[in-house]
Amino acid sequence: MIGLIQRVTQAAVDVDGVTVGRIGPGLLALVAVQPGDGEAQASRLCERLLGYRVFADENGKMNRSLAETGGGLLLVSQFTLAADTRSGMRPSFTTAATPEPGRRWFERLVEIAKNLHPPVETGSFGAHMQVSLVNDGPVTFWLET
Repeated sequence: MIGLIQRVTQAAVDVDGVTVGRIGPGLLALVAVQPGDGEAQASRLCERLLGYRVFADENGKMNRSLAETGGGLLLVSQFTLAADTRSGMRPSFTTAATPEPGRRWFERLVEIAKNLHPPVETGSFGAHMQVSLVNDGPVTFWLET
């Protein structure tokens, strides 16, 4: 499972002109499920999303986690993160999970996150989404489990 996280002052996701998820300060996580991912990967990614220290402490150092700040978490499925781009001019998606397990494990990640950290919003799995954000820093990290 891959998570591309961005520290944001705000983020939103729209589908067909309707906002389906919105947060203020917190993390936007674009998530890709890979073949073979399951409970262990979903749990570990959630642990890292909530515990990764990317927010400033009183000394301005990245030393506080999302769990500590209580910020929002916007989870957006994005299978293209798992693309194989090593050769050619067109990405291959054989390294991404097919839609059924992709949906199952993305939704399980959302469920785990909501149980541990109530301010969680999501996009719409499989939909064409418009994601807007104000990246704070900019601060962006690639997490893989």
